[in-house]
Formats: sequence, structure tokens, C-alpha cells
Amino acid sequence: MASLTKPVSEFDYNSTRNKLILSEYGRNVQNMVKYIVELPTKEERNRYAQVVIDLMGFLNPHLRDVADFKHKLWDHLQIISNYQIDVDAPYPPPEPEVLAAKPAPLRYPNQRIKYKHYGKTIELMMDKAKSIEEPARKQHMVQAIANFMKMAYVQWNKDSVADESIISDLKAMSNGELTLEENVNLNRVEYRTPPPNNNNRGRTNNQNNNPRNNNNARNNNNNPRNNNQNNNNNRNRNMGGKKY
Repeated sequence: MASLTKPVSEFDYNSTRNKLILSEYGRNVQNMVKYIVELPTKEERNRYAQVVIDLMGFLNPHLRDVADFKHKLWDHLQIISNYQIDVDAPYPPPEPEVLAAKPAPLRYPNQRIKYKHYGKTIELMMDKAKSIEEPARKQHMVQAIANFMKMAYVQWNKDSVADESIISDLKAMSNGELTLEENVNLNRVEYRTPPPNNNNRGRTNNQNNNPRNNNNARNNNNNPRNNNQNNNNNRNRNMGGKKY
């Protein structure tokens, strides 16, 4: 009696297949490209390559929103074929070295911030203020910097701060080059704690104050049918619960 099960070696698993080069197009497109590469004449390769390009565009309609998406499809065709397909493409084939090149690593700032709760922007603003030569304009800029420092301090520490402390930090950060005039009051900035969550209480009050609920209660009291039912219940209660 012949065995009804296939030998283990005949099963086709993904682990035994070739790796998908561009998985968004699927294995069928990759097999079609492999078939086109092995065709003997360029005329046949060109004809079948155009069909595969149309299929790739149909499978990925989001590429139509990309500028010059046809060029991208032909580049993907070359990538899927491992740059082995020989067709008359309307665009030059991509260079493997360019596509495999890795971007340069990002350079992270290594500058140290002396007062982190003020941030780096304050230091840049101070450098800008130092270069101002007009005294009135410079003093106005310094006062604006001090007000910004006070707001940043309150937001960071969640506490109020005296103007003298801000003026002292301003002088220290600018190495004594920026100072404020005497008797200058900065903008008032206070930290306020968020109010407690009273959603449940508000919902109850809204229900009690809802005019729709009050109208329903008033309509139920004025309904003659409800009044008759209440009178019958009272009569039965007085008669000992007997019904006639």
C-alpha cells in the first residue's frame, strides 16, 4: 500500500526558499523577475519586464504619490534581479555601491549647559545681546531675557522665584556683561497647581440641573393616568389590600 504522506524532503518551507530581496512585492514577482533574466532574447525580456513593472505598480499604489515613481519601479526591478536583468530600461540602472552606502552618523551636541533649567537658547540670546551696541535696545533685550529666564525657572522647578535670584543668574551666566537697571520689576510668574478632578461631582450636578430631567419629573406628576394609579394604590392600602 502506497504511503499517503509526502517525504519530508519534498515539503516547501520558507526557510528553504531564496531570501526575498524586496518583501513588499512578494515571492511571485521575484520568481517572475528570475524567469525574465533567463529569457534568451532581449525583445522578450523587454516585453515581460514592462508587464512586471505594471504589476509592481498595481501591488504598491502608494508609490504613485512619490515623485517619479516609474523610475523607482525600474530601480526596484534591477534590485530584485540582483542587477542581472538585461533590458532596455527608460532610466539608467542604479549603482549597487550607492544604494549600499551607509549615511554618515549623526553628530550629537557635546556642549555643556551650565544652567539646564534655562536651556541653551538663553545662552545664545545672551551672546546676541552682548553684540548690541545701542544702550536702550540692549537694555530692552536684557530685560526680555530675564523675563524668559523667570518663566523657564518656574516651569522647571514648579515653584515661584524672586527677581533678585533671576538677576543674579543673569549676571553669572553672562560673566557680568549683562545687568539690569535698578528697581526693575520682572513679569509676574507664579506656579499654580492643577485643580482637582471633579468630573464625578460635575456629572451629578449636571444631571440634577438638567432641565430635561426636571421637565420629565414635572410631566410625570401632572399626568392624570399616573394620578389615578396612585389613588387606586392608596385605596387598596386603606381597604386592607382587598380588591373588588
